[in-house]
Amino acid sequence: MVGRIRLAFSSWIFVLLIALGIGGRSHAQQQVIGAPPEASNMKHVGWSDLQARSAYQPTIHHQGDRWIAYIGHHGGTDDIPDPVNPMTERAEPNGTSIVDVTDPAHPRYLKHLPGQQGKYEAGGAQMVRICDGKSLPKGDPSAVYMLRSFGGEAHEIWNVADPANPALITRIGGLKDTHKNWWECDTGIAFLVSGAPDWRTRRMTQVYDLSDPAHPVKVRDFGLPGQEPGATGAVPTELHGGISLGPQGNRVYFGYGTDKGGFLQIVDREKLLNGPKEPTPENLRYPEIARMPMSAFNGAHTTFPMKGMPIAEYARDKDGKTRDIVMIVDEAILNECNEPRQMVWFADVTTETLPMMISSFTVPEASGDFCARGGRFGSHSSNESMAPVFYKKMAFIAFFNAGVRALDIRDPYHPKEVGYFIPAITDKTDKRCVTVDGKERCKVAIQTNNVETDERGYVYIADRANTGMHILELTGDARAVAGLP
Repeated sequence: MVGRIRLAFSSWIFVLLIALGIGGRSHAQQQVIGAPPEASNMKHVGWSDLQARSAYQPTIHHQGDRWIAYIGHHGGTDDIPDPVNPMTERAEPNGTSIVDVTDPAHPRYLKHLPGQQGKYEAGGAQMVRICDGKSLPKGDPSAVYMLRSFGGEAHEIWNVADPANPALITRIGGLKDTHKNWWECDTGIAFLVSGAPDWRTRRMTQVYDLSDPAHPVKVRDFGLPGQEPGATGAVPTELHGGISLGPQGNRVYFGYGTDKGGFLQIVDREKLLNGPKEPTPENLRYPEIARMPMSAFNGAHTTFPMKGMPIAEYARDKDGKTRDIVMIVDEAILNECNEPRQMVWFADVTTETLPMMISSFTVPEASGDFCARGGRFGSHSSNESMAPVFYKKMAFIAFFNAGVRALDIRDPYHPKEVGYFIPAITDKTDKRCVTVDGKERCKVAIQTNNVETDERGYVYIADRANTGMHILELTGDARAVAGLP
């Protein structure tokens, strides 16, 4: 028993012992409240407080001889609508954090780029993607381009070749909403989740050619029949985001519905880009290959494709030795389990016109009494990097108050958890509230919101409740699954 107490105490002390970063606190200043981090087969490496801003999408980019993390943020809170940036000593609307993670044990905060004024989903700059100018067909070879959303009203492109001094290149504005974009760096084609003012839905797709970021060219608007201008009747559920396999894969996988009544849509990329563009019901149906509905309980936040996965169990079968798989991640919305469980699903799309669900994963609630911890419990997003270090071997799922979960997906018919990490609550972790018997009850809870990986094998998790960004690495059995030394 004494040994266990010493181990827990030493883990708690470890959270306080990494050096100060620039412009935001590093691990050494993290004021841990209560219990230490919880972990299995995942080790904490470094931390940035991200100026205590609610975080959404992290994107990690190998930039010259450095590794830079670009993190999108939600808007501010009722209590702190515009947190103070200690680098400027000014209150700034949440926007984009830029952090040097070349040494992951000592991340250095380089810049906060303010976003749209507003709170929660109404402000900030949630989404960020990066492309090198030398990769884009018409880009400036000396530039590094950052595509980000600007609240709900616009998409922006910045030159971040000097990540501490971004320069605005262009803006696509006049929108009523934005969200989870995808940008092909080799072609410049971008699938922008937007709210075109004349469309009947909050979020649909605007396809742009951003091969020359200084001169965006609109290709078309795209959505579901019934969402287009002038349509009547019921409006189909809104888009959340898409992932493209580019011209070689010739597929785009769109997710709709996020947490209820959602579906996966498989689209022929060539037909989408070059087919008839007038948004009539017939033209909107033209590029669609298949649409797989989910239950009324679940939706599609992330639709992550993994084509040609070798399945060891089927290695001696005449047909079907490899399968095309799409991992679908739902989004938990309500605090303290006041909704159906949001989970991770695996669909076999080898026969594209007849996709079918083959397995699922959730964190067992009783393993951490998660419904009682406060905040959201359930899945939200996965890593989206297709770098060989993890692709088709492991997936990392942000599970809100259950932290990040590392899954062995080599057999997608039987996904298996092989590791997890739940950060410790800090003095900056924000409360989450529910109404009970007409009164508000609030709890402070970790809300691991989004996750990404880099080509070195590090895992980055960003917290929705202002706890910052934690940098992790695999250990033990999980490291062996990925084939890391």
